[in-house]
Amino acid sequence: MSSTALADSRWITRGAERTSLSRFLLWLAPWSAILAVGVYAAFLCLYRGLNQTNMDNRFAFGLWIFLDLSIIALGAGAFFTGFLVYILRRAELRPILNTAVVVGFICYSGAVAILMIDVGQPLRAWFTFWHPNTHSMLTEVTFCITGYLSVLCLEYLPIVLRNRQLRKLPSFFVFEHQLHQLVPVLAAVGTLLSFFHQGSLGGLYGVLRGRPFAFRHGFFIWPSTFFLFILSAIATGPSFLMLITASAEKVTGRRLVADEVFRHLAFISGGLLSLYVAAKSIDTLIWLNYTSPSEGYAPWSYYTHKPFGTPILFVEIVVFGLVPAFLLLSRRTRRQRAWLLGAAAIACAGVLLNRFVLTVQTLALPTLPFDDFLIYTPSWQEVASFAGVIAYGAIVFSLSYRYLPLFGQAKGEKFHVPGN
Repeated sequence: MSSTALADSRWITRGAERTSLSRFLLWLAPWSAILAVGVYAAFLCLYRGLNQTNMDNRFAFGLWIFLDLSIIALGAGAFFTGFLVYILRRAELRPILNTAVVVGFICYSGAVAILMIDVGQPLRAWFTFWHPNTHSMLTEVTFCITGYLSVLCLEYLPIVLRNRQLRKLPSFFVFEHQLHQLVPVLAAVGTLLSFFHQGSLGGLYGVLRGRPFAFRHGFFIWPSTFFLFILSAIATGPSFLMLITASAEKVTGRRLVADEVFRHLAFISGGLLSLYVAAKSIDTLIWLNYTSPSEGYAPWSYYTHKPFGTPILFVEIVVFGLVPAFLLLSRRTRRQRAWLLGAAAIACAGVLLNRFVLTVQTLALPTLPFDDFLIYTPSWQEVASFAGVIAYGAIVFSLSYRYLPLFGQAKGEKFHVPGN
């Protein structure tokens, strides 16, 4: 059998039998256990207070904020894919659209859940909306994240209503059809909301004049970190979608989308990543030669504290930026699944490192001569809550894959829809 025929034979068409319920429950068992431990750790933090963590008044941001910034960046594939499909009419990406919505829903709902734990008083979460601090970027972030999560719920609902059993109910079928007509509008609204909150998360660090390591001068009315956060998010979002889809294919042993979809995502991710690396390099050079010295600090002094040496800057820009951008843009490497997924993984690691640097390194470095270098190690409650969010994501994605039409169909292609 030729390689082409072998590849075609791996396509799973409609009517394919799902794995047994017992095997599916066995798959969910370890994830459920991790989630249970995470829920218990979250309960301790809410019941006994934030003294269950290793954060304090000097080190107010830690593992949880790193998690929030990271999964929100990786979840950018949801709004960006919707923007490409419905606004720019990139129909070749439609087979991955439902997956992008589910991944975005998982990322944003997980981020909101961990934020409620981080705030420590979720019963007063409504204060942000009723008594907003109009001078804080976090107010705009809160409004946009909450609004976009609502949009994602509305985008996720039509996918749920396409369940084989639910479609048998005429009222649900009609409601799903009517709701589906609103999806292009929801995609446009989601793009606007995500654009501003992604940028404001970065702008939050750029306006911290008391933290010269992160402080940046304004570009128009925003600091440069506003635009860098947007670029890094939309650059790595498609790469994360590739990794999630490839992982699902590996676990299920089924081919879910055509290789051409992966190549399109890789090209888009590589192009945007190249743009981000160029902008990040220019921003770094300006900070090194002008911003930091103008604030009275030698830029290299920030890299004298271990483990934050100068190699971390090289790794972030070159190893985790320039290298994956080249691999994702190269036609030869895009045609080899191993190279393509490897480059996508490196790109995602790059955005994780960037969020770690701004979240942890920014607060750890002393800003006054008499300040100490701060060392932060998360408590087991923080780690367990972190792991709980990941387990929650695995469970929701697994249920969506089993019972919903998660992967679409490109014209003239066979595809697998679990449960149909």
